[in-house]
Amino acid sequence: MQVQYISAFTVILEVLSRFWPVWIALIIVMGASFAYKKKLALYGQLFDSGVGIVGVGICLFWLFTAIFASTISPFDPLAQVPVMKDMLPGAIEPQSGLVYLFGGDKLARDVFSRMVYGSQIVLIIAPAATGFALMVGITLGLPAGYYGGKIDTVLSFLANLVLAFPVILLFYLLVTPGIMDTPIPYAMAGVFFLFPIIFFSVLFWTRYKNRPDRLYILLGLTLIIGGWIYLGLVFDKDPLHIVHIDPNQLNIFVAVVFASSPGVFRIVRGLVMDIKTRDYVAAAQTRGESPWYIMLWEILPNARGPLIVDACLRIGYTTILLGTLGYFGLGLAPESPDWGTAIKDASRLLRSFIHPALPPTIALMSFVLGLNLLADSLREQSMKD
Repeated sequence: MQVQYISAFTVILEVLSRFWPVWIALIIVMGASFAYKKKLALYGQLFDSGVGIVGVGICLFWLFTAIFASTISPFDPLAQVPVMKDMLPGAIEPQSGLVYLFGGDKLARDVFSRMVYGSQIVLIIAPAATGFALMVGITLGLPAGYYGGKIDTVLSFLANLVLAFPVILLFYLLVTPGIMDTPIPYAMAGVFFLFPIIFFSVLFWTRYKNRPDRLYILLGLTLIIGGWIYLGLVFDKDPLHIVHIDPNQLNIFVAVVFASSPGVFRIVRGLVMDIKTRDYVAAAQTRGESPWYIMLWEILPNARGPLIVDACLRIGYTTILLGTLGYFGLGLAPESPDWGTAIKDASRLLRSFIHPALPPTIALMSFVLGLNLLADSLREQSMKD
């Protein structure tokens, strides 16, 4: 069957038009951000520099791409049309008349649709895993830096023990099929996923312990929502069948949290050791505030700048790491449209067909670039503060 092609210029116009919901969302969000930037605190300050605007724009682009993936993609990312195998960009699929905008891969799947759907996997795992790593690192780093002594010695030793392993080797050990078939990932998930519940429970208790009317509501919401997410993620027992994570994704998730938490711990510990000597901390101690109140409501807010910057950089590192794992065929399923797996599949035929490798590579590079620009702008703003 003869396959027809559209011109390169038409391909570009068609790609731009496929992203129409992203452009609309970007115009609305960016426009509102510019209009109300003086009322948006740190986020609003990002729009005072070109670097911040570009960083926010790139990150929002991929965020909206992940949200509207089903609207943007002309094909199912797993659908195979045999006649479209290794077709060049602009090939028209004979049956539907739709275009393989970036061509077809070796399994006759649409490269453009797989790139778009790959953003969902990256934007779910990387930020969420980084968020959990922050919860673990903050919860352990605060008492280590504030109390010092034996607590600091024990926690620092455990953190250094994990950091002693090369990151790639550590991930390779944690996501191999042998480990995935054991209860180890679920046991680690059961421990790590408790930290957000503990963190927010202590946060609300220290702040509102003298206001039981508000305390009980916040604690109740924390336990209900936290327990619901905990059941769904760890035991896959969400009664509403909303919270779910595949076993291979859970394994990668846990590996990211385990490998990233010690780095966050070290940063938080160092910040706390510096900030606890400030006058406002001494004033809180004089007022008779509890140590955890001081840590959570006096020290932590004043450490937010470096932690936000680190979070942005860490999401970028995690994204690269996910791509590396996908390239080596570890963790996610072989048919997964994530960018690392797509690059791996395309690299095997790179001398013959380069077009399947370029879209996921450029997508991965651009998203990490956006995060790095965002982190640079946040660093500048935190230094001004």
